[in-house]
Amino acid sequence: MSKNHRGSGIRSLPAHGRGTCAICGKTDIKVLWEKEINGQTVNVCKFCNAKLKNEARVEARKAKPAAEEAAPAAEETPAAAE
Repeated sequence: MSKNHRGSGIRSLPAHGRGTCAICGKTDIKVLWEKEINGQTVNVCKFCNAKLKNEARVEARKAKPAAEEAAPAAEETPAAAE
């Protein structure tokens, strides 16, 4: 199968979607992913996009057990008062 349309979505972007990543600072790299960092929307490369996703996934995994530990303790407190 031919690959005639590969990259056609970024041909209309300035510099064909290439620029400087706001996180790692690499130049002339595809910066196609928009992320909100410190209240600003910036374009990042795919490596930094993956890093941000992995960090969010790890934080969510760490927050889940902490929330589960707090929930049973909150349920036991009203039962003891009765």
